[in-house]
Amino acid sequence: MEHEGPPLEALTRRLAECPADFLAEPRVRAAGQVHVAAVVADLLRDLGGPLITPAQRDSFSPTDAKRYRNWLQVVLIAAWLLHDEWFRAERRFGPAAGDFLTGGLAQLSALTTANSYISDADRREELARLALRDLGLRPAGESVAQAQDRLMTISTVERQRVLAAAKAAEERAQAVREAMAKKAAEEAAAQSSRE
Repeated sequence: MEHEGPPLEALTRRLAECPADFLAEPRVRAAGQVHVAAVVADLLRDLGGPLITPAQRDSFSPTDAKRYRNWLQVVLIAAWLLHDEWFRAERRFGPAAGDFLTGGLAQLSALTTANSYISDADRREELARLALRDLGLRPAGESVAQAQDRLMTISTVERQRVLAAAKAAEERAQAVREAMAKKAAEEAAAQSSRE
């Protein structure tokens, strides 16, 4: 996040205006309309990156539609976001964009539907901020600390981590309460048998 990127508002507006072509069904085997690997290849080229690798191409052409559909749709939406003129003019984000699309979105797409990155303001902001972070940027006008803090505040992944930690802490507390109750009952039983 060392470098300043485009204004966040421009990116979230771009996401809200995502065209229907990028919301169409991703092609998996013979079903669907959009060849995700082709969209990614065009994006990486336009961002000044190398050609899409065979491994990247294969990752965007899975055979299990049910398992990967949402991820592929999030990739298409993120590709639309990153095809913004600001990123294309820089001609240096191709490799980072490839990493973001192949790895950075997997966990996110497992937690939230692709459509929410178009329809929900917080999810649009989250996707824009994640993309900027993975490209080494922060929103225009924000300090590194502000950008990191805001991303942590709206992060779906962070929210899931906090909920899981709270659930684990509650389970530990419940186990301690049960152990204490059992010990108190045993001590009471021992006390009454001595009397």
